Amino acid sequence: MSKKTKHEHSELSGEFTEDGITVLVDIFRPAGTNHDWRMEVITQDEDVIEWEEPFATDREAFDEFLATVARDGIRSFLEDDEPSIH
Repeated sequence: MSKKTKHEHSELSGEFTEDGITVLVDIFRPAGTNHDWRMEVITQDEDVIEWEEPFATDREAFDEFLATVARDGIRSFLEDDEPSIH
């Protein structure tokens, strides 16, 4: 029986709303480690957009999320027919 990995979630994780659209930003790493941070954005339809490359800090991950929203708009997370990887 395999154990499910427990995650430590960044305090920067949480809901983000812009233009009436809310997504959940989840920044996490394996609990009790100093591993790099992973980031996923979960839409209201429960589509998961994950970043392929990890981030050295949770702040870098959140800054990348903000840059993506500034560059492409929050609707960019909703426009793909299939979940995407950044």
